Amino acid sequence: MTLDQSLYLLNLLGVFVFSLTGSFIAIRRKLDLYGVIVLGCVTAVGGGSIRDALTGTAPPIYLRDETFLWVAILGAVVAFAFPRLERFERTLSAFDTAGLALFAVSGALGGIQMHFGVLGVIFVGTLSGVGGGIVRDVLVGDVPSVLYRNNEIYATAAAAGALTVYLLHERLPVLEGQLLGIFVVVALRWLSRRGFLKLPVRST
Repeated sequence: MTLDQSLYLLNLLGVFVFSLTGSFIAIRRKLDLYGVIVLGCVTAVGGGSIRDALTGTAPPIYLRDETFLWVAILGAVVAFAFPRLERFERTLSAFDTAGLALFAVSGALGGIQMHFGVLGVIFVGTLSGVGGGIVRDVLVGDVPSVLYRNNEIYATAAAAGALTVYLLHERLPVLEGQLLGIFVVVALRWLSRRGFLKLPVRST
């Protein structure tokens, strides 16, 4: 299996897990099966849609390769059929981090291909990683969780991964830059969940 094939499969895995996370929120809100599928799919492909829109890619990748949509639907159906899977928080968190890293890196590469500057690349990469979750939270009437995860580094990890890809894209082969960007996201998420890193919060 080539590295491109491995990254493609990990991308699908990220879509599946993002769909699970969105679907579990829909189940908690007592949505029916259709609502669970919609929220799961929005969470799974929302970030990629934002990435493709910002980088001028049309139609979005999930419409050109419907495998992503089928995987997102599968994730929603699995969550609806087996809601107790939500108890495996550590496992889901690991997969969620993998998806975040992959989407942040792919968004950064899209920005680089469009010749964006450093801030543009970080913006696209971050939104690629967290965009689906933002849309999900808005649809269910919540403040997007990325705005108040003060006890965990999440969007910041995606931004750091995107920045890593930008800084290395002229110094290393593309695949090596991708892998290092993914490593940075995973490392920051791990340190955050272990309690070693935390963003400051202004007390009132």
